[in-house]
Amino acid sequence: MLGWLVSPFGAGYAQAADDALVLYTSQPTADAQTTVDAFRKVHPEVRVEWVRDGTSQLMTRLEAEIAAGVTKPDVLLIADSLTMQALKQKGLLQPYLSDERGQYAPTLYDKEGYYYGTKLITTGIAYNTGSPFKPSNWNDLTRPEVKNQVTLPSPLYSGAAMIHLAALSANPQLGWAYYEKLKANGASAQGGNGGVLSAIASGAKTCGMLVDFMAIREKAKGAPIEFVFPKEGVSVVTEPVAILKQARHVQTARAFVDFLLSKDGQKLVLSQGYIPALASLPVPPGFPSRDQIKPLPVDPARALAAAETNKARFNALFGTAK
Repeated sequence: MLGWLVSPFGAGYAQAADDALVLYTSQPTADAQTTVDAFRKVHPEVRVEWVRDGTSQLMTRLEAEIAAGVTKPDVLLIADSLTMQALKQKGLLQPYLSDERGQYAPTLYDKEGYYYGTKLITTGIAYNTGSPFKPSNWNDLTRPEVKNQVTLPSPLYSGAAMIHLAALSANPQLGWAYYEKLKANGASAQGGNGGVLSAIASGAKTCGMLVDFMAIREKAKGAPIEFVFPKEGVSVVTEPVAILKQARHVQTARAFVDFLLSKDGQKLVLSQGYIPALASLPVPPGFPSRDQIKPLPVDPARALAAAETNKARFNALFGTAK
């Protein structure tokens, strides 16, 4: 989908009158629109064009553009740090040391300024409230009470699922043995988180792995679904933002990064129903306090190095996602 927002440029931006900042984003459409609208309230002189798709699809599009010698986006706002790390290693991003970075934990951004996390989206356990079984930890998904009733997103389709696989498989209390137990208990993989949500909310499956905001939003709408932050911890994706090396509008792209990291940008994240990356802000309704959420560690560089091996191993266990 293309979002077109038109206004004249101010003198502070060296852009032609028919030119625009181009954003590629994997945000849900409504969130992408409100993000661009909020940015333009601060910078009304900027025109923004945005393209929304899944992270994998956006990367396929970007690769095709690069192969054709035309790089369209100035800035990326996508699901996960592994993809950003891969783009950094390929030399496709440019560093920017935003003055806003001092407000954030060093783990939330690349130390050289190649990308910055903008929010915290966790993957935990969701279950249908019509079931008598109420899971509270990861190992509950391997119990006989939920045999053939567990579903999970596939890392072959979902960036959040790829991060989740990296976090759990590297955890000494879980590891690959955990995924083998899931398979032995009849767990099945969906294409992405949307499929997991549908399966659990409809009652087709009892429980599974799901990103937090999907379950919490659906519960608020009255769906029979509950979300659990397991005691062992949750994986986290940070929806990082980055500037392309070949960006045509570098100063405007920097202004966009600064806005997302600013307090106003982080208040927008909160209003959209996500946990802001800025730790001084509260969490949205329906979430536990920050001190009750235990993030599982993931090293983006190491996770990226293991990504293809992990995906192949996952595929060997669970096969093609349904």
